[in-house]
Amino acid sequence: MAPGGRALGMLVPALLLLFCFRGRAGSPPHFLQQPEDLVVLMGSEARLPCALGAYRGLVQWTKDGLALGGERDLPGWSRYWISGNVASGQHDLHIRPVELEDEASYECQATQAGLRSRPAQLHVLVPPEAPQVLGGPSVSLVAGVPANLTCRSRGDARPTPELLWFRDGVRLDGTTFHQTLLKGRTSGSVESTLFLTPSSQDDGATLVCRAWSQALPTGRDTAVTLSLQYPPVVTLSAEPQTVQEGEKVTFLCQATAQPPVTGYRWAKGGSPVLGARGPRLEIAADASFLTEPVSCEVSNAVGSANRSTALDVLFGPVLEAKPEPMSVDVGEDASFSCAWRGNPLPRVTWTRRGGAQVLAFGPTLRLPSVGPEDAGDYVCRAEPGLPGRGDGAAEARLTVNAPPVVTALHSAPAFLRGPARLQCLVFASPAPETVVWSWDDGFLEAGARGRFLVETFPAAEGPGLISVLHISGTEESDFSKGFNCSARNRLGEGGTRVSLGRRDLLPTVRIVAGVASAAVTLLMVITGVALCCWRHASFSKQKHLVQVPGSSDSSSSRCPEEETGSSEDPGPIMHADHSGLALDEEGALESKDPTNGYYKVRGVSVSLSLGDAPGGGLFLPPTSPLGPPGTPTFYDFNPHLDTMPPCRLYRARAGYLTTPHPRAFTSYIKPTSFGSPDLASGTPHFPYAAFPTPSHPRLQTHV
Repeated sequence: MAPGGRALGMLVPALLLLFCFRGRAGSPPHFLQQPEDLVVLMGSEARLPCALGAYRGLVQWTKDGLALGGERDLPGWSRYWISGNVASGQHDLHIRPVELEDEASYECQATQAGLRSRPAQLHVLVPPEAPQVLGGPSVSLVAGVPANLTCRSRGDARPTPELLWFRDGVRLDGTTFHQTLLKGRTSGSVESTLFLTPSSQDDGATLVCRAWSQALPTGRDTAVTLSLQYPPVVTLSAEPQTVQEGEKVTFLCQATAQPPVTGYRWAKGGSPVLGARGPRLEIAADASFLTEPVSCEVSNAVGSANRSTALDVLFGPVLEAKPEPMSVDVGEDASFSCAWRGNPLPRVTWTRRGGAQVLAFGPTLRLPSVGPEDAGDYVCRAEPGLPGRGDGAAEARLTVNAPPVVTALHSAPAFLRGPARLQCLVFASPAPETVVWSWDDGFLEAGARGRFLVETFPAAEGPGLISVLHISGTEESDFSKGFNCSARNRLGEGGTRVSLGRRDLLPTVRIVAGVASAAVTLLMVITGVALCCWRHASFSKQKHLVQVPGSSDSSSSRCPEEETGSSEDPGPIMHADHSGLALDEEGALESKDPTNGYYKVRGVSVSLSLGDAPGGGLFLPPTSPLGPPGTPTFYDFNPHLDTMPPCRLYRARAGYLTTPHPRAFTSYIKPTSFGSPDLASGTPHFPYAAFPTPSHPRLQTHV
């Protein structure tokens, strides 16, 4: 058969079949519902719908072009099946549980009608696994040291999860994210790194790493706890914070640290406080604590930290900068400054030493256009801000440079042709370059020339120079001429006139003669008094022995003390009744006070009443043979007077007693007459030479 006939023969049956089918259904086969792309969670059930109209033939599903079969239970595909009412044309594909391998492109086909649905993509979502924080569940960090935390999610999660960081439900920033794909896979493990610099407040904090994806909207969390090692966190307190100078203050250093504290160190103003250990320091406060704070340093294995505090110390004025002395020329300005500190701040005033007027307030004193009268000491005084704190003062000297001021000093008058000395006092600032003495016919600066000698030296007390002009022998003209003392410095010259006084010789001689006369008179008086005292002492030593020259008879009477005593001055003893003896005033011993009224002792008058012997002659007792031949004879009147004398006699003429006699100061009655003694011619009455020199020491009296 020809080719054309053969083709025609095949077309005819097809057309017949088409007309037969169209006539039976009434409309062509078509899709009432086609499958759509579907996203399902792995492990759940996936349903892809498919509905045909006007079709009663075979319906099948393909997976990525692979036919799954026409049976409803899809043998060979245990998790797959087709459901729905066939009469209504419902042919839905079910997959349960969905697995990753089910992710594909699915089509619903009506094979007999030649119909194919549009492809439906099945997406399988794989939820992420719980993430892992490296180093968790507790991570040890060091406070203040930058660190990072890594969160990692492994598995075939689809889509790739996002790792998020949270603290107390608040998302944290500062993270980086990167993904690592596994070979041959579209997904793999992912990591997220959180960068942070922890502080001591982060100790014990909980951070959460959350793996979130569309497959798991709520996400999966992993928590990690931060365990921080941090240096000590220090608080320093002082009690009391305001303190009087010299009072005790207590510092308390408290610290929290991880790991625990290992040591404390105290310092003041940067210098260690020796002997201070532990968290407590007790010390006496002074003014330096106001500017030199106290610090406490606490250490542990991680590091150290310190805190410092300054005290409010109340104290009186303390000098920080004293005023400096100044030297300025006349007419220039001068200024002083001083600095005081105190708490409260002191009040500063300026005065001149010795004056009460306040010249300025504050730390600076300015003196414009000073003159010589402004020279002196200026006082910077600080008054305390609180009463009872005591004040302070500092002073400085102002020296005003001016021409010299020369003053004449007193010079003693000089004798003619004698030495002379003239003086002047020189005040000058700056110091004088030279001091010159000049007169009518000459001048001299220093050294000697002729009769003149000049010497200049510092004053012994106070400032200034003393210049002295010595004249070795004055002349008549020196007393009439004028001497000038002058000084010169860079600012000018000053001088003064000094006169030489004259002293006459005659008044001086008179004075010397008067002094010599007075001295001789005084010496004579002293000699006379000494001689009188010596003679009275001689009379007392004889114990009132009466000597009658020319007698040859001798008899003696001694008291026991005389016999056993010293053998000096032997001779008869005259015993007298002191109440009845009297002498004529011409020959009697005068009654005087030997102390010249110093002791007011009344003199003792001794009178000898010599009775008449038978025949009208003078009764003389037997003589005492004592003494060598040729010596005057002594008479003992004791038998005649019938009186026993005391063994210790007293001196009648001297006026004082060696042993007081009870009748020594009785009233004196002058007798009416005396007998005439028979004495050798030419012999004086009781001569003083008849009494030997006393051997005992003389009793001293005030004359």
